[in-house]
Amino acid sequence: MKLLLFYITFCFSAFIYSQQNLLPLNSFYKDQLFANKCQTSYNEGSFFPVSEGEYNLIPAINDSSKQYYDFTNVLFKKHLFEIAGDDYAISISPLFNFSGGKDVSDTIERSLFQNTRGFIVEVDLFKNFSFSSSFYENQARFTGYESNYYSKLGERYTQPDSTYAHINAVIPGGGRTKAFKGDGFDYAFAIGNMSYLLHPKLRISAGNNAQFIGDGYRSILLSDNSFNAPYFRVDWKISNKFSFNYMRSRLMNLLRKPISSSAENYYEAKGYSVNYFTYKPTKFVNISLFEGVIWNRGDSLISKSSNPLFYNPIPIISELILKDQTELNTLLGLNLSTQIFPKHRVYGQVAATNLDFSIIAFQLGYRGYNFFGLNDFMVQVEFNSVPNKFYQSVNSRLNYSHYNLPLAHVKSNGFQEALLRINYEFKRIYTELSAHYYTVKDYASDVLIAANNSPNTNTGNIVYGKLEVGYRFNRKVNFTAFTSAVYRKSDFEKLPTTSFNLGIKTSLLNHYTDF
Repeated sequence: MKLLLFYITFCFSAFIYSQQNLLPLNSFYKDQLFANKCQTSYNEGSFFPVSEGEYNLIPAINDSSKQYYDFTNVLFKKHLFEIAGDDYAISISPLFNFSGGKDVSDTIERSLFQNTRGFIVEVDLFKNFSFSSSFYENQARFTGYESNYYSKLGERYTQPDSTYAHINAVIPGGGRTKAFKGDGFDYAFAIGNMSYLLHPKLRISAGNNAQFIGDGYRSILLSDNSFNAPYFRVDWKISNKFSFNYMRSRLMNLLRKPISSSAENYYEAKGYSVNYFTYKPTKFVNISLFEGVIWNRGDSLISKSSNPLFYNPIPIISELILKDQTELNTLLGLNLSTQIFPKHRVYGQVAATNLDFSIIAFQLGYRGYNFFGLNDFMVQVEFNSVPNKFYQSVNSRLNYSHYNLPLAHVKSNGFQEALLRINYEFKRIYTELSAHYYTVKDYASDVLIAANNSPNTNTGNIVYGKLEVGYRFNRKVNFTAFTSAVYRKSDFEKLPTTSFNLGIKTSLLNHYTDF
């Protein structure tokens, strides 16, 4: 009966075609959204991704130039294949990153490269339903500091003495790897999602694409730094001033279980729940209450179902009832944003763990557009501070992580970061400058791995800068030809990194290397 009612609801709501696919999470698209290029300024609490039906960003930012040839029309304005009818639309495009470069400070003189091939398929059916699927196959060789970081985060497997050994590596946003040509990495991953507008104020989505909360470049609540995870999400606009986001997901610690009935031992799972309430006192201000909870789903020997409170939509209730930090690890936070002028926005976040408000993490930032009378000129400044052990739990299997990677900021615990981003685009030629300054204390990149009880820590400063210049052919898939230069220096690493890269790429996802 429920299936029949769902089918009837779907059929009778599906008279007019409209796009409900989710906007890409790449910073380029978020920068464009916050520039308020749509008819309505964005002020919805910043739980990304949002749907194209809600904020129709792509037509607002797409190339409006007149093209006289089919080839240039596709190159600059369309997906490679587009088919549309009265109640459907299908688009298919290749995804790629073919680039190479050198780290001139590398004494081994290795060549750097990224060889990514993939595709994306997006389908819109009738008025209310859309789905998307994409796949990426990758081989790459990275700079020394990146390779060391990725290798530290590799999966763990049990040995006869019950300790854990370390194998392979994990790429943020790319998943686990196998070796390639000695010091390279081979990895593949797939992403998919569906989005259904059940009612003008109620959306249901599910899939395994990444999520991000906040107006900043970073997030101390939830970011797309780690890896895709299966999820179910409900977005409910209760009224013009109130909205609610409900998400439930299944995360992984990359710890192999010692016993399995399959050919390959399973990883240890944990539950993840997000309740997110947004209040908009005006059309330019939003205040959101965030609750993210990691739930115990067993250990190396046992697996168990989630506690019934896992499904509870009311923040703080689960923590107050259970009062057991071996069963759940709670992150509470606020996300705040105010648009002070049409092109200027101030934002921030604050967070505490397990109802302990004596130690907090916070973010404060600003982004502004159209400086010096130049369209598409953005300046963003941001400060992030997270104390030591902030995302760690009494039960290390409940650390705030997924795939051995931090769920929030790429640096996990024990740091302060000041960052500056400037980008500008004129007639498809773009330039982007980013600079990051870190102060870290007793810091370890692998501190959130459950099996790592005594990580090696470091204290000092890190400087990172990147300049990228390129030509943006197509905004639908963010297809660019580019050249970039990176400089990174750390107080606790022997050699700095000075690398140069050149290539062509499509960029729908973020892959953070600025750590």
